[in-house]
Amino acid sequence: MTRLHDLYNEVGQSPWIDNIRRDWLDDGTLARHVEDGVRGVTSNPSIFAKSLATSSAYDERIAMLDVENPELVFERLAVDDVRDACDVLLGVHEASQVDAASGRRRYYDGFVSLEVSPRLAHDTAGTIDAARRLAAAVGRSNVMIKIPATREGLEAIRTVLGAGINVNVTLIFSIERYREVMGAWMDGLELALAQGHDISSIASVASFFVSRLDVAVDALLDSDDPRRGTIAVAQVAQAYRAYESVVADARARALLDRGAQVQRPLWASTSTKNPSYDELLYVNSIAADETVNTMPDATLAAALKHGSFAESVLRDPQRSAAAIETLSTIDLSAVTQRLEDEGVAAFISSYDELLETVSAKLRQSRD
Repeated sequence: MTRLHDLYNEVGQSPWIDNIRRDWLDDGTLARHVEDGVRGVTSNPSIFAKSLATSSAYDERIAMLDVENPELVFERLAVDDVRDACDVLLGVHEASQVDAASGRRRYYDGFVSLEVSPRLAHDTAGTIDAARRLAAAVGRSNVMIKIPATREGLEAIRTVLGAGINVNVTLIFSIERYREVMGAWMDGLELALAQGHDISSIASVASFFVSRLDVAVDALLDSDDPRRGTIAVAQVAQAYRAYESVVADARARALLDRGAQVQRPLWASTSTKNPSYDELLYVNSIAADETVNTMPDATLAAALKHGSFAESVLRDPQRSAAAIETLSTIDLSAVTQRLEDEGVAAFISSYDELLETVSAKLRQSRD
């Protein structure tokens, strides 16, 4: 047993890894991560862009494809990677279904996320069409389709969940938007019920981006301000309190009574960006039941080596309340909207970079 197993068994938080690579699927690296306690995988355009640019593992596949459109080539590669990763996580997924059926847990686990094109972040209809297409293409019950929590994304989230498709809501930066996301989750499950779907099989997580908030807020504070490096954890504490409140409310309880899974908060962007902060600041401090922490490689390795989850702010009501109180001293509305805008723009930029890499590899394979 590893510290990651302890995180899940003793605390109730699922450790996922924020990376996917073809060579990991081919050489068994992902399977070894699962043996170490990883319970899910997330991906995004930045991750795929890095993987394609730094690895030759995709070259042969690209050469074999009879497609010249780089966007279609990427989609086929991504679908193959996610499908194979879903198969690696299948044992975790099936075991979690047993746990849910027994009443030990209120959710399934073992998911792999695939994001719709970031170019669709403000296109509701396009997002819905892409989500349906990608879910069908992967063809696995443990795939999650990532949809950004933009204004336009909220309606897509409702519709896609209503169609019985698992959804990872991404790019959440504010408590206000998070509450809207939880509302969209309940809307979607109610729609699914109305359309005759078995809502017990519809899973969702809400991905709250963590470290980027401290980066943005720290830049606004004096170097000796005691709030530096604390605001992100405080907002996570507030988000977790909001989650507990919503799932205990009558509307959510009615869905849970019909067999629905909870929509777990997922803590994303959990590597520290400031080297003076503890490398596990956004792991040890925010461990809590019915949550997910998706970690990049280095953060996951550190958690395996010396994670200490008993010090979590979220598990101490007094520390959690004190952390939340600090949020009243700072106006985050403009900061979080800027972070959402920048997050969408950054993913579009990574996506464009990714397509340029695919185009270059296509040209090389045709020479």
